[in-house]
Amino acid sequence: MHSPRYLSLLMLAPALCLLALLTVYPLGRSLLLSFFATEYGFEGASFVGTENYTYLFDDSFFRTATWNTVAFTLMATVSEVALGLMLALMVTRSFPGRWAVIPALVAPYVLSTMVVTAIWSAWFHYDFGFLNNALRAAALPPVEWLFDPDLAMISLVLVDLWQTAPLTFLILLAGMQAIPLEVYEAARIDGASPKQILITITLPLLLPHIMLAALLRSIDSFKIFDKVYALTGGGPGQATETLSMFVYRLGFRFFDVGLASAAAVIMVIVAGLLAALYARNIIRSGSDVA
Repeated sequence: MHSPRYLSLLMLAPALCLLALLTVYPLGRSLLLSFFATEYGFEGASFVGTENYTYLFDDSFFRTATWNTVAFTLMATVSEVALGLMLALMVTRSFPGRWAVIPALVAPYVLSTMVVTAIWSAWFHYDFGFLNNALRAAALPPVEWLFDPDLAMISLVLVDLWQTAPLTFLILLAGMQAIPLEVYEAARIDGASPKQILITITLPLLLPHIMLAALLRSIDSFKIFDKVYALTGGGPGQATETLSMFVYRLGFRFFDVGLASAAAVIMVIVAGLLAALYARNIIRSGSDVA
C-alpha cells in the first residue's frame, strides 16, 4: 500500500514536470545568461559577472522604460479596479435587462488582444477615427492619440481599461454576491444610510477581492507587451516603451541576449516582490474581516 503522501506526489508529478520545463528552466537559463555577454547562448559567450546589471542601472533608456512601466501599471490598475468596482455596484442589484447587461460588459475581455488593438487603432485614427469625430462634433480640435508623447501612454491605458476592466468587474461582483444579505438587512434595521452601508460594510468585506483584482491587474500590466507592440511600438520616441518592449528590442533586434536576460531577471524580481506584497495584504485583510 502506498502512503497518501506518495500518491499525492505521484499525481502532482506531471504538473511539476511541466512547471519545471516551462517555468523553472527558462528562468534559470535567463539568470545564467544574464552574467554573460552573448548574442545567442552559452556557445562563444564570455562571463562578465554583474556587468550587465551595472550597465542597465546606468542606462537612461532602461530607466525610462522602467518609469513608463511603473506609470502604466499604476494608471491601469487603479482605473480598472475603480471602474470594475463602480460597475459591480451598479449591476449587483436586480433590474430589467440585467441578464443582457452583464454579458455586454464582459464582451471586451473575451476578445483577443489583436482584435482589440485593431478596433482601437481605427478609433484613434486622426482623420476618420471615432474619437476624433466625437471631438469634432463637440467643436473640439482632433488630437494625435498615438503620436503625441503626452497622450500615447494615456491612450494605451484606455485600451487596456476597455479590455480588462471586465475582469475586475467579475471579481468584485462575485465578492459582492458572496456578502450575506442578512448583514445588509441588519444595517438597514439599525437605520444605516446607503452611503454608510457602502463605507462600513460593503467595502471592508470586499477588500480581499479588491486586493486580488489589483494583484492580478498590476502583474499583468507590469509585463504588458502586445498592446504596446501593436499600437505604438514603444513610440513616439521612447514615450511608451515598457520593460517588455525594452527586453524585446535588446534580445530580438540587437541580439544582446545577455543584457536582455538581465533586464528580464529584474522584471521577474520586481513582479515577484509585487505579488508577495499583495498576497501579504490579501491574507491580512482576509484575517481582519474574519
